[in-house]
Amino acid sequence: MTPWLRRLGGALLDAALPPHCLTCEALVSAQGTQCAACFARLTFIAAPLCEGCGVPLPHAGAPRCEACLAHPHRFTAARAALLYDDGARGLVLPFKHADRTELARPLAGHMARAGAALLARADLLVPVPLHWQRLYSRRYNQSALLARLLARRAGKPCLPDALTRQRATPPLGELGAAARREAVAGAFAVAPRRAARIMGKHVLLIDDVLTSGATADACAAVLLGGGAAGVEVLAAARVPPAKQSHS
Repeated sequence: MTPWLRRLGGALLDAALPPHCLTCEALVSAQGTQCAACFARLTFIAAPLCEGCGVPLPHAGAPRCEACLAHPHRFTAARAALLYDDGARGLVLPFKHADRTELARPLAGHMARAGAALLARADLLVPVPLHWQRLYSRRYNQSALLARLLARRAGKPCLPDALTRQRATPPLGELGAAARREAVAGAFAVAPRRAARIMGKHVLLIDDVLTSGATADACAAVLLGGGAAGVEVLAAARVPPAKQSHS
């Protein structure tokens, strides 16, 4: 389709269905955008950051947060676009639980800007997998949708089936950091038919929400064990430390 035809199609669609904000009913100027009020509620993560997990730091100086110093991660670095507050939840939760797959595109755009350096040095992108039962009930892996869009923007390959989740894990939302690590231990594996594609590669692991890093660590461990040269993590949103339990 030529650019002229795309513009015409977009104009006709806007005339028939006036574009509304992605997270409220306000009219907006273009499809797939947020109104000024909803956009203002997003908290974009900016420096100073922990070099290890990407969590915002109260002041510059210390390169790593206390959690990273106490429990170093298997991944080298992590970044997230948004702080997981009410504004981010308005995008992430409908995307994750309410079939709002169109929200993948704006989230991927925010992630691409926040993780530009990680994308530039990645050899390939790999999403955190869902267990088959969860995938069957949800019908899509939200991390895989983000990974495909990011890979297309960066011109990098994406392996959506590189990892498998060998067993279902309990919901991690109410668990502390230690319990999270225990819950996901041994839950992931490299798919045998993808092992050769991972060997020697710098892998960028894609997830929707990064909390304590336990899931990303478990995925990084099996990727490194499968021969990956290194693993970094890019997420749409990051749960702030004050909202985490470090038991």
